[in-house]
Amino acid sequence: MKQLIFLILIISMPLFAYEFKLNQKDINYINNSDKKSFILNRLEKYQTLKNQVKDYDLIRKLSFINSFINRILPAYDISTASSIDYWATPKEFFLKGHGDCEDYVIAKYFTFLELGIKKENLYFAIVNVKGQKDAHMVLLYVENKNSSPLVLDNLSSKVIPFTKRPNLIPKFAFNEIDSYKFTPEKFTEKVKINWGKENKWEKLLNRVYNLNE
Repeated sequence: MKQLIFLILIISMPLFAYEFKLNQKDINYINNSDKKSFILNRLEKYQTLKNQVKDYDLIRKLSFINSFINRILPAYDISTASSIDYWATPKEFFLKGHGDCEDYVIAKYFTFLELGIKKENLYFAIVNVKGQKDAHMVLLYVENKNSSPLVLDNLSSKVIPFTKRPNLIPKFAFNEIDSYKFTPEKFTEKVKINWGKENKWEKLLNRVYNLNE
């Protein structure tokens, strides 16, 4: 756990490889925490699971990681961070042991990158949930943009096509490469996202890849 993260620039695309590695700041946080034993146990189980599933077929790999990360406690941003809608890095999520919907998605996304799933196949998706006021975030696995993506949701243990989640209303999806509008059946047109005053996505990528937070 004391190894430092390393960055690999992929020459063909302006994208980075990712590996979950603790730095000295993280180790100090763990050692000074009154929940040290819980954190170490959670990290050990996380690493064991990644080793276990690396050779699984796609659906089993998606399902096992989705179920494991979903077991981490949910928490509202307003109770866990100084600002509303804070996007935690994977290390923050696993060290603190709780998060909001986007934190589950972020942790799953970067875990799958470690396990060799291509960035082109993974999308963060903003959706509405029928009967709820606030927007929700899920992770999509997209094999083909002309077919229904698989949904990984902290509200469900099942990894199933979007068409089988009638309670979800799609808005848009994005990753490190592009962004799209989509329907339950397929991706439709490329869009440019207006992040407003703060681009949370760009800020998150910088914190993960460049700052090792």
